[in-house]
Amino acid sequence: MRTFGAVLQALREHAGLSREEFGELVGFSKHTVASVELGRRMPDVALVEQGEAATGNTGVLRKSFPKLARQPGLASWFRRWAGLEADAITLYTYECRLVPGLLQTEAYARQLFADELPPLIDEQIEAQWLARAQRQQLLRECPHTAFGFILEEQLLLRRTGGAEVTRELIDHLLEIAELRNVDVQIMPLARISHAGLHGPMQLLETPDNRWFAYTEAPESGQLISDPKIVGVLKQRYARMRSQALPLEDSVSLLERMRGDI
Repeated sequence: MRTFGAVLQALREHAGLSREEFGELVGFSKHTVASVELGRRMPDVALVEQGEAATGNTGVLRKSFPKLARQPGLASWFRRWAGLEADAITLYTYECRLVPGLLQTEAYARQLFADELPPLIDEQIEAQWLARAQRQQLLRECPHTAFGFILEEQLLLRRTGGAEVTRELIDHLLEIAELRNVDVQIMPLARISHAGLHGPMQLLETPDNRWFAYTEAPESGQLISDPKIVGVLKQRYARMRSQALPLEDSVSLLERMRGDI
């Protein structure tokens, strides 16, 4: 990806185009162009095709695109979302099945990997954990990105991996909750009304203020760009923020749960 990005930058500069000018020609923001050139984001097919036209139709981009190395440890259906996630200025997550990957400890993640069917081999587990740990750096390396997490109380009551793993996980959540750019809210087990009954979802805002959503099912994921659908999911998330415990109460609940283990 870094090599492809360097080639793209060289072609763009040879054509005498700034990132903003090139972005206007290919239909992407200058921030997206920068992310591709720096190797932080997989280029879209549309960017490659339009980029060819903008840089003289050399064929270099089109021929090298299929050979791009993909990051090991990330599911094929998740990679495009991961690329958007790396540049997001706002990222919201609601989960009712498991603690989101950005918040997992190594012990918790390895328990999830051990439970996979068909079983994973050791090399696959290592690759998945390394990819997850790399993603988690976003929380600290992107202090201007606003992260919001709504987690169901039941995720911790289940005690996945055992008492010690859950205790460590809660300590980690309490530590992450202290970051100024991260909000962690707990959805209480007993709720008369719940806007999240349709299931888990993620929302993000790009540097050019476009919103995308992502939902995941077994062995598949869906990246949603339709503004109408994304708007509905944003409404649901906003309602859930009001239904979940406030930040201070969420921290208090986590501390009580930590003490009960």
